[in-house]
Amino acid sequence: MNEEQKLLLNSIRELANEKGVEEITFEKLRGNPDFSSSLLDKYYADEKDLVRDILTEERKMFEVIFEDHNFDGYNDAIDILFTVVKEMASKFNNLSPSVTLQYKSIYPKIYQQHLDERADFIFRKIQINLQKGIYEGMYRDDVSIELVARRYISRLMDLQDPDTFPIENFSINTMFIQMFESFVKSIATEKGMAYFEEKKKKTKLKE
Repeated sequence: MNEEQKLLLNSIRELANEKGVEEITFEKLRGNPDFSSSLLDKYYADEKDLVRDILTEERKMFEVIFEDHNFDGYNDAIDILFTVVKEMASKFNNLSPSVTLQYKSIYPKIYQQHLDERADFIFRKIQINLQKGIYEGMYRDDVSIELVARRYISRLMDLQDPDTFPIENFSINTMFIQMFESFVKSIATEKGMAYFEEKKKKTKLKE
Protein backbone atom coordinates (compact mmCIF):
# COMPACT_ATOMS: atom_id res chain seq x y z
CA MET A 1 0.00 0.00 0.00
CA ASN A 2 1.52 3.33 -1.05
CA GLU A 3 1.42 6.53 0.99
CA GLU A 4 -1.42 8.08 -1.01
CA GLN A 5 -3.69 5.10 -0.43
CA LYS A 6 -2.72 4.90 3.23
CA LEU A 7 -3.61 8.56 3.81
CA LEU A 8 -6.97 8.06 2.10
CA LEU A 9 -7.68 4.94 4.10
CA ASN A 10 -6.77 6.51 7.44
CA SER A 11 -9.02 9.50 6.73
CA ILE A 12 -11.94 7.20 5.96
CA ARG A 13 -11.21 5.06 9.02
CA GLU A 14 -11.21 8.14 11.25
CA LEU A 15 -14.53 9.25 9.75
CA ALA A 16 -16.06 5.85 10.52
CA ASN A 17 -14.77 5.95 14.11
CA GLU A 18 -16.09 9.47 14.60
CA LYS A 19 -19.46 9.41 12.82
CA GLY A 20 -20.25 5.76 12.19
CA VAL A 21 -19.79 3.14 9.50
CA GLU A 22 -22.84 4.38 7.57
CA GLU A 23 -20.81 7.46 6.63
CA ILE A 24 -18.24 5.51 4.61
CA THR A 25 -20.47 4.04 1.91
CA PHE A 26 -19.31 4.97 -1.59
CA GLU A 27 -22.40 7.13 -2.02
CA LYS A 28 -21.71 9.08 1.17
CA LEU A 29 -17.99 9.41 0.49
CA ARG A 30 -18.57 10.72 -3.05
CA GLY A 31 -20.88 13.35 -1.61
CA ASN A 32 -18.35 14.34 1.05
CA PRO A 33 -16.21 17.33 -0.05
CA ASP A 34 -13.34 16.07 2.10
CA PHE A 35 -12.80 13.07 -0.19
CA SER A 36 -11.84 12.75 -3.84
CA SER A 37 -14.09 10.43 -5.85
CA SER A 38 -11.34 9.81 -8.40
CA LEU A 39 -8.93 8.82 -5.64
CA LEU A 40 -11.52 6.52 -4.10
CA ASP A 41 -12.16 4.83 -7.46
CA LYS A 42 -8.42 4.54 -8.10
CA TYR A 43 -7.92 2.23 -5.12
CA TYR A 44 -11.26 0.60 -4.41
CA ALA A 45 -13.69 -1.25 -6.64
CA ASP A 46 -16.29 -1.77 -3.93
CA GLU A 47 -17.07 -1.01 -0.29
CA LYS A 48 -16.12 -4.48 0.91
CA ASP A 49 -12.52 -4.02 -0.24
CA LEU A 50 -12.45 -0.67 1.53
CA VAL A 51 -13.80 -2.07 4.81
CA ARG A 52 -11.42 -5.03 4.61
CA ASP A 53 -8.47 -2.62 4.36
CA ILE A 54 -9.80 -0.44 7.19
CA LEU A 55 -9.99 -3.41 9.54
CA THR A 56 -6.57 -4.60 8.41
CA GLU A 57 -5.15 -1.20 9.37
CA GLU A 58 -6.89 -1.43 12.75
CA ARG A 59 -5.14 -4.76 13.34
CA LYS A 60 -1.78 -3.37 12.26
CA MET A 61 -2.10 -0.48 14.71
CA PHE A 62 -2.82 -3.02 17.42
CA GLU A 63 0.01 -5.38 16.43
CA VAL A 64 2.65 -2.68 16.08
CA ILE A 65 2.39 -1.97 19.83
CA PHE A 66 3.66 -5.48 20.54
CA GLU A 67 6.40 -5.19 17.90
CA ASP A 68 7.61 -1.73 18.94
CA HIS A 69 8.06 -2.83 22.54
CA ASN A 70 9.73 -6.16 21.72
CA PHE A 71 6.98 -8.18 23.39
CA ASP A 72 8.52 -11.54 22.48
CA GLY A 73 12.03 -10.70 23.65
CA TYR A 74 11.31 -8.61 26.73
CA ASN A 75 12.84 -10.10 29.89
CA ASP A 76 10.00 -9.46 32.34
CA ALA A 77 6.49 -10.83 31.69
CA ILE A 78 4.66 -8.39 33.97
CA ASP A 79 6.72 -5.37 32.90
CA ILE A 80 5.89 -5.83 29.23
CA LEU A 81 2.19 -6.28 30.01
CA PHE A 82 2.21 -2.94 31.82
CA THR A 83 3.87 -1.30 28.83
CA VAL A 84 1.54 -2.83 26.25
CA VAL A 85 -1.65 -2.12 28.21
CA LYS A 86 -0.58 1.49 28.77
CA GLU A 87 -0.01 1.92 25.04
CA MET A 88 -3.27 0.21 24.13
CA ALA A 89 -5.24 2.39 26.53
CA SER A 90 -3.72 5.60 25.15
CA LYS A 91 -4.03 4.69 21.46
CA PHE A 92 -7.47 3.12 21.47
CA ASN A 93 -9.35 5.35 23.87
CA ASN A 94 -11.32 6.82 20.95
CA LEU A 95 -12.68 3.48 19.77
CA SER A 96 -16.37 2.98 20.29
CA PRO A 97 -17.96 -0.44 20.79
CA SER A 98 -20.95 0.89 18.85
CA VAL A 99 -18.77 1.36 15.74
CA THR A 100 -17.47 -2.18 16.16
CA LEU A 101 -21.06 -3.38 16.32
CA GLN A 102 -21.83 -1.54 13.07
CA TYR A 103 -19.00 -3.29 11.24
CA LYS A 104 -20.25 -6.60 12.61
CA SER A 105 -23.82 -5.87 11.54
CA ILE A 106 -23.17 -4.44 8.06
CA TYR A 107 -20.16 -6.56 7.04
CA PRO A 108 -20.44 -9.75 9.15
CA LYS A 109 -18.12 -12.01 7.12
CA ILE A 110 -15.37 -9.42 6.77
CA TYR A 111 -15.62 -8.49 10.43
CA GLN A 112 -15.49 -12.12 11.55
CA GLN A 113 -12.34 -12.71 9.51
CA HIS A 114 -10.81 -9.61 11.11
CA LEU A 115 -11.79 -10.86 14.55
CA ASP A 116 -10.37 -14.34 13.92
CA GLU A 117 -7.03 -12.98 12.71
CA ARG A 118 -6.70 -10.61 15.66
CA ALA A 119 -7.67 -13.33 18.14
CA ASP A 120 -5.03 -15.64 16.66
CA PHE A 121 -2.37 -12.93 17.03
CA ILE A 122 -3.32 -12.22 20.66
CA PHE A 123 -3.46 -15.92 21.46
CA ARG A 124 0.15 -16.39 20.32
CA LYS A 125 1.37 -13.35 22.26
CA ILE A 126 -0.40 -14.32 25.48
CA GLN A 127 1.02 -17.85 25.22
CA ILE A 128 4.52 -16.35 24.99
CA ASN A 129 3.86 -14.11 27.99
CA LEU A 130 2.52 -17.00 30.07
CA GLN A 131 5.50 -19.22 29.27
CA LYS A 132 7.86 -16.38 30.15
CA GLY A 133 6.05 -15.54 33.39
CA ILE A 134 6.03 -19.17 34.53
CA TYR A 135 9.75 -19.49 33.79
CA GLU A 136 10.45 -16.32 35.80
CA GLY A 137 8.39 -17.51 38.75
CA MET A 138 5.93 -14.62 38.29
CA TYR A 139 3.04 -16.87 37.21
CA ARG A 140 1.94 -20.18 38.72
CA ASP A 141 3.24 -23.28 36.98
CA ASP A 142 -0.04 -25.16 37.38
CA VAL A 143 -2.04 -22.96 34.99
CA SER A 144 -3.13 -24.23 31.58
CA ILE A 145 -1.44 -21.91 29.11
CA GLU A 146 -3.95 -22.61 26.35
CA LEU A 147 -6.98 -22.26 28.62
CA VAL A 148 -5.80 -18.99 30.16
CA ALA A 149 -4.89 -17.55 26.74
CA ARG A 150 -8.31 -18.43 25.33
CA ARG A 151 -10.04 -16.98 28.38
CA TYR A 152 -8.12 -13.73 27.90
CA ILE A 153 -9.23 -13.54 24.27
CA SER A 154 -12.83 -14.18 25.28
CA ARG A 155 -12.71 -11.32 27.77
CA LEU A 156 -11.13 -9.01 25.21
CA MET A 157 -13.94 -9.77 22.77
CA ASP A 158 -16.48 -9.04 25.50
CA LEU A 159 -15.12 -5.51 25.82
CA GLN A 160 -16.54 -4.73 22.40
CA ASP A 161 -20.05 -5.86 23.25
CA PRO A 162 -22.10 -2.74 24.09
CA ASP A 163 -24.77 -4.90 25.73
CA THR A 164 -22.20 -6.19 28.22
CA PHE A 165 -20.30 -2.92 28.61
CA PRO A 166 -22.52 0.08 27.71
CA ILE A 167 -20.35 2.86 26.28
CA GLU A 168 -22.03 5.46 28.48
CA ASN A 169 -20.91 3.59 31.61
CA PHE A 170 -17.43 2.31 30.74
CA SER A 171 -14.43 3.89 29.04
CA ILE A 172 -12.22 1.70 26.86
CA ASN A 173 -9.23 2.69 29.03
CA THR A 174 -10.90 1.52 32.22
CA MET A 175 -11.91 -1.78 30.65
CA PHE A 176 -8.43 -2.50 29.28
CA ILE A 177 -6.83 -1.79 32.65
CA GLN A 178 -9.34 -3.76 34.69
CA MET A 179 -9.00 -6.76 32.38
CA PHE A 180 -5.21 -6.59 32.65
CA GLU A 181 -5.33 -6.51 36.46
CA SER A 182 -7.78 -9.42 36.62
CA PHE A 183 -5.59 -11.43 34.25
CA VAL A 184 -2.43 -10.99 36.33
CA LYS A 185 -4.17 -11.59 39.67
CA SER A 186 -5.71 -14.84 38.41
CA ILE A 187 -2.35 -16.42 37.55
CA ALA A 188 0.35 -14.65 39.60
CA THR A 189 2.47 -16.30 42.26
CA GLU A 190 3.15 -14.54 45.56
CA LYS A 191 6.33 -13.19 44.01
CA GLY A 192 4.43 -12.06 40.95
CA MET A 193 1.71 -10.31 42.95
CA ALA A 194 4.28 -8.46 45.07
CA TYR A 195 6.03 -7.27 41.92
CA PHE A 196 2.73 -6.38 40.26
CA GLU A 197 1.61 -4.22 43.21
CA GLU A 198 5.00 -2.50 43.36
CA LYS A 199 4.93 -1.84 39.62
CA LYS A 200 1.36 -0.59 39.81
CA LYS A 201 2.35 2.09 42.33
CA LYS A 202 5.13 3.32 40.05
CA THR A 203 3.26 3.12 36.74
CA LYS A 204 0.43 5.55 36.07
CA LEU A 205 -2.27 3.88 34.01
CA LYS A 206 -4.74 6.53 32.91
CA GLU A 207 -8.36 5.35 33.22
